Amino acid sequence: MIEAHDYVNQLYPEDEELLQVLEAIKEHGMPEVSVAPAYGRLLTLLVQLAGARSVLEIGALGGYSGICLCRGLPEGGRLTSLELKEEYAALAGSHLEKAGFKDRVEYRIGPAAESLAGLKREGRTFDFFFIDADKENYPLYLDYAIELANPGALIAGDNCFLRGRTLNPDKNGPSVQAVRHFNERIATDPRLVSTLLPAYDGLILARVK
Repeated sequence: MIEAHDYVNQLYPEDEELLQVLEAIKEHGMPEVSVAPAYGRLLTLLVQLAGARSVLEIGALGGYSGICLCRGLPEGGRLTSLELKEEYAALAGSHLEKAGFKDRVEYRIGPAAESLAGLKREGRTFDFFFIDADKENYPLYLDYAIELANPGALIAGDNCFLRGRTLNPDKNGPSVQAVRHFNERIATDPRLVSTLLPAYDGLILARVK
């Protein structure tokens, strides 16, 4: 019997454009932590189903998730991507340009908390959020996502299992505790309707009422 992940990967051919992104991330010595291919396809589908025109991504890395998100946008839709490191944003930007999304993406460089505070001051709001950055700040990013959300906006958060550490009661480091708090808050916040998908490294989804 094959593993469920392998079965899913057999159903869908590899995406050459996204494979090039993964290879570039590896060549540049960046963390190889892009969203799983099946979840990348899910992000595209969710953006489409939500009819989202404004998407906020927290954590650009090499642009893998950015491409997936932009693929779901309608004509005129925009992606705002927050990235701590200028060199990461530059690589992500080059990949989105190659994918034909140069005019649909805006990068903001620096600590995400500062960028989020700036977006709040500007009165920006969004229809879709993808959180995939430093784990210790996940609860803070959730606070901002709810504040900046249009009614009915969707929030997606990746790596909710932290490669099994979230599930292990013997693991209690700062990142683990932060992600557990993030998961628990999404599961119980009365302003949200949510679920957590248990495949790969865990993807949590929530709709803002």
